Amino acid sequence: MLLALIVWIGGIIFFAFVETRTLFTVLPTTRLAGDVVSASLTKLHWMGLVSGFVFLVSSLLYNQQRHLQLRPLAAEHVLAVLMLILTAISQFGITPRMRQLRVEFQGATSNSTQRAEFDHLHEWSTRLEGGVLLCGLVIVFVTARRFGES
Repeated sequence: MLLALIVWIGGIIFFAFVETRTLFTVLPTTRLAGDVVSASLTKLHWMGLVSGFVFLVSSLLYNQQRHLQLRPLAAEHVLAVLMLILTAISQFGITPRMRQLRVEFQGATSNSTQRAEFDHLHEWSTRLEGGVLLCGLVIVFVTARRFGES
């Protein structure tokens, strides 16, 4: 349960504060950096979806074993579901459209409207990842307190 949470939160922190900043300063073109970021973000989302599912199932089973009830509406479960929803929105809604726009930028049909849409989607993507991170940090706090009381 804790490993799943650590993988997810750690991945987000690494991606946000190390990988993206490094890639855009080290790689020779922003296009190449964007390609790497796009591929990494997809992997991060899948890690998050799997880790979130593992955390949720493990936490529910822990509650069943420890308290003889699942407690599906416990704060950590509600937040985990919210994290999964935000990650799914980013992976299946925002990211594919951003990829499509990036391809169009490389062609002759690119225009300022597409760039504005890309920037808008990028802002939302960043907000969603920030929301996932914030929810995850709250879950870490709640879970640590729960194990501290054991």
